[in-house]
Amino acid sequence: MSRQVFLYDHPERFVAGTVGLPGRRSFFLQASAGSRVTSVGLEKTQVAALAERMDELLDEVVRRTGGSAHVPAVAPSDTDTAPLDTPIEEEFRVGTMALAWDSDEQLMIVEAQALVELDAESEEDLAEAEERLLQDEENGPPMLRVRLTGAQARAFAKRALDVVNAGRPPCPLCSLPLDPEGHVCPRQNGYRRGA
Repeated sequence: MSRQVFLYDHPERFVAGTVGLPGRRSFFLQASAGSRVTSVGLEKTQVAALAERMDELLDEVVRRTGGSAHVPAVAPSDTDTAPLDTPIEEEFRVGTMALAWDSDEQLMIVEAQALVELDAESEEDLAEAEERLLQDEENGPPMLRVRLTGAQARAFAKRALDVVNAGRPPCPLCSLPLDPEGHVCPRQNGYRRGA
């Protein structure tokens, strides 16, 4: 069976969003163009890493091009804050992600590839299996590939970081997330700390 690639070239919308209450949220990347919508599930840490790395890469593009690239220094003020499009149907769970800047087209390329189980009996087998996954093979796992302008990429990164930071507040002592009913704080020797 050939690889399924969900390709969005200049999507109308590409956002990170959540479903559920803080502490029990499910995170998604969602791309849409016209009536076509693709949602892929991932972890909160993956959303944060993607947004942070995207901002870093855009900053590097601005620095290297001396500002000649079409990349805003900050996210536009009209960043998309609308909820995810429904119904949310997860196409796959994200395992690996990649970012690249296409300097000829002046576009950010985001790839999110499905999580796959690797059968490896040794470190060499594991390294070889991981390398095969990174190849753009015809029979590889499903992939979401999105091509964004610099402004779209900045807006995505800002919203994604806002979504990540909208969760439970951190404990002022240990920085672990506080549940509404408090949590057992390691800095308090296991005593419950209220929210």
